[in-house]
Amino acid sequence: MIYILEDDDNIRKLIKYSLKSQGFEIHDFDVPSKMWCQLKNQKPDLFLLDIMLPEEDGISILKKLRSDPNTSSIPVIMLTAKDSEYDVVTGLDAGADDYVTKPFGMMALVSRIKAVLRRYEKKDGKNEILEAGGIKIDENKHSVFAGENQIFLTVKEFDLLVLLIKHRGNVLSREQLLESIWEISSDVESRTVDVHIRTLRKKLGDYENNIETIRGVGYRFI
Repeated sequence: MIYILEDDDNIRKLIKYSLKSQGFEIHDFDVPSKMWCQLKNQKPDLFLLDIMLPEEDGISILKKLRSDPNTSSIPVIMLTAKDSEYDVVTGLDAGADDYVTKPFGMMALVSRIKAVLRRYEKKDGKNEILEAGGIKIDENKHSVFAGENQIFLTVKEFDLLVLLIKHRGNVLSREQLLESIWEISSDVESRTVDVHIRTLRKKLGDYENNIETIRGVGYRFI
């Protein structure tokens, strides 16, 4: 079940049609109050939130979702015409798992949704614990500790950190990161990687320098 909150009727209907054609069950809303009402009866598997909305903006809604234990672990993708770095960082800092800027292709949006949902599926088998540079990760529990402090990452931030640690010492290009984390090499700017790395470093605090920028190439964990 996917909730779509978008006040533009044409865009909302197009997204709804595209997702239903891919087998997704959809509830769509043009104002936040309708979504909040439906949320009392049924929780979705993912939220698609526009930022510019009547009644309250998408960032405010995102913060409410993340602060409520009943919805804090449900993935959120932001749909927005705003594509400035400030708006992207604000959304990621508030807990968005991904963002898509308008105009966007429907198949690209479907791919992003499927990628996020796959990463939220519970993993089977033995827990894998990663430890490097003072950072400890339990992949199955999706928990991360930087030193003694637990930090909370979005799906993309978590996957970036895991990938960098597993390739510790090796440089991963932006293109490699896009293909590995977003699972698509087009319709996504390399700046997306840079923004996610920036928010990840901010959350790592004293351990941010473990992620090294290799100018003109990409990043590596040292």
